[in-house]
Amino acid sequence: MNILHAHGSEAERLAGIWWLMFGLGAGVYAIVAGFIVWAIVRNRTAASDGPSDNTWIVWGGVVVPVVILGVLAVVTVQATSELRRPEANALHVEVVGKRWWWAVSYPGTGFVTANEVHLPAGRPVEIGLDSDNVIHSFWVPELAGKLDLIPGQHNVLRFTPRKPGRYIGECAEFCGLEHARMGFEVIVENATDFDRWLARKRNPPSAPESESALEGETVFQRQSCAGCHTVRGTAAQGTVGPDLTDIGERSTIGARTVANTPANLEAWISDAQYFKPGALMPPIELSNRDLRNLAAYLETLK
Repeated sequence: MNILHAHGSEAERLAGIWWLMFGLGAGVYAIVAGFIVWAIVRNRTAASDGPSDNTWIVWGGVVVPVVILGVLAVVTVQATSELRRPEANALHVEVVGKRWWWAVSYPGTGFVTANEVHLPAGRPVEIGLDSDNVIHSFWVPELAGKLDLIPGQHNVLRFTPRKPGRYIGECAEFCGLEHARMGFEVIVENATDFDRWLARKRNPPSAPESESALEGETVFQRQSCAGCHTVRGTAAQGTVGPDLTDIGERSTIGARTVANTPANLEAWISDAQYFKPGALMPPIELSNRDLRNLAAYLETLK
């Protein structure tokens, strides 16, 4: 999560300002250090042989700092006015900060996911940010700056991702017990791959084929899972927890709390509180067979 590894339009601009500040700071440091060395090694002569004290004060204490701060002020104000301007043909994505995870939707598609944001490279995006609980902050350092999610206030983050890849994001505003485990990923793909991915997501997942997954679907509907989670194409329409329609292809569980592996999925179902104390998901008591079948079913949701 290096802000200087910029792969988004906003991150590039912010990194440029950072390098300018670094360069000016390094220059001032070098000049001051040079004067210190010069003062140590020079031959001591009468004070009249060098610039007067007033000259040092005027130039070193007033003129040079004003010039440096003026340059930074102009660059910063200009960047502030230019960043996050609306652009034509922008992709709209909606993100809602939950407790403690991220609901992600693509308006007009009927598709909702969690903790992963897919975006096309080279196309402007507008990410609408809302919170249904406390203040969060959406931050993907390599793509853009921070923007808060404030209850009752709709904010919009605008930028253009430049390079395909997986970028780590996190909540940058302390929001409670599991603030440190409220991460997400932004997956940037080329335009063709993104369009193919989004077209595939418009349809609900295929029905499970294996006997184990079929039994797991029954377990899912019979237990409290269906009351808290949604799986499109089924009777499960819960809204308390994340939409699980594509849980099988997500890389992590619990907003980047643990890797999405069969073993971790079973352990998470059994006792999510072990991994993420304070999360809304309670422990689920299942037999070993039902737990194994339920995990097998969830892995088919892609």
